[in-house]
Amino acid sequence: MSQIFEIVQSLSGQRNCITIPVPYLDYFSGDQQAHALGAVLNQLVFWSGKSDLNDGWFYKEHSELAAEIRGVSEDQVQRLVNKICTRWLPGVVEKAQRQVNGTKKTHYRINGEALINVLFPVTLDSAESRNGKREVAEPIPQNHGTENVEPRNPNREVAEPILYTDHYSDHHKQISNPSCPEASQPDAESSSPVEQFLAKHPEAVTWNVPKRQWGSQDDLTCAEYLWGKIIAMYEQAAESDGEVVRPKEPNWASWANEVRLMVAQDGRTHKQICALFKRANQDSFWCKNVLSPSKLREKWDELSLKLSVSMKQPTGDSPVARASYQTVDYSLPENSGFRS
Repeated sequence: MSQIFEIVQSLSGQRNCITIPVPYLDYFSGDQQAHALGAVLNQLVFWSGKSDLNDGWFYKEHSELAAEIRGVSEDQVQRLVNKICTRWLPGVVEKAQRQVNGTKKTHYRINGEALINVLFPVTLDSAESRNGKREVAEPIPQNHGTENVEPRNPNREVAEPILYTDHYSDHHKQISNPSCPEASQPDAESSSPVEQFLAKHPEAVTWNVPKRQWGSQDDLTCAEYLWGKIIAMYEQAAESDGEVVRPKEPNWASWANEVRLMVAQDGRTHKQICALFKRANQDSFWCKNVLSPSKLREKWDELSLKLSVSMKQPTGDSPVARASYQTVDYSLPENSGFRS
């Protein structure tokens, strides 16, 4: 374990006061749940240093994390952990089901070196030195097709960036010679396909550019709710059958995109999507046949009809449900008007 990660680890997590390191918030910036994600990561990093296991794994219940963070439910913590492990820090924060005294527990392992590289990429990469002398790479200007670009001045001094951390500052600051002109912004034509895609869909929080799939935060939250119901079903089945294997994480871009289409094209609401999937998940037949947003969308009309509250089957006390009519009196009263 690196000394830098040990320092970060010592600053993370408290029992009676939750303090979220600024680098965590910087990393999750842009996500509507940045503070909640930072709080969860904060606790995971803290507890990673308390494990007695040599392989780095430690276990922590979602309910325990929720109690430590405060203000969030166990289900919300589960969704936040899934988002960290699959979207933000895959391969950095690992999650697996492992046995503890014969009971399966959710274990975590944090790759300290990888986490530091993710949180501080500029800090670590820009301060490399060679033979005791720090070298600064001068950026190479690029012509993006404009004709009025100023020619390069060979006599211009190279501004060497100075990286320092003020004791009273929350962030690392970089100061350069003000005589250095600001870099020109790239043209729209030179931007990457991802940048062009996000420019058209600024509300996207998950995406697959080649397949033109994307979803907003609400779409993703809805998809995570569906996945949470599926995982809960598998975990319940695993309690009675040890051979039940936890399914792989879904393609979140695909799931969120399907939810988005149900809202935009089919006129559903996120609340309706969650409600119908919940009813299907509680049905002994449909819980095994509707395991994705695409299948929910395909079977929507059929599910709405068969699982509707108003379409309940008659109870055993109802005359319609009688298995025998032997006790029914078919005799006609006297003077009924019928010929004998």
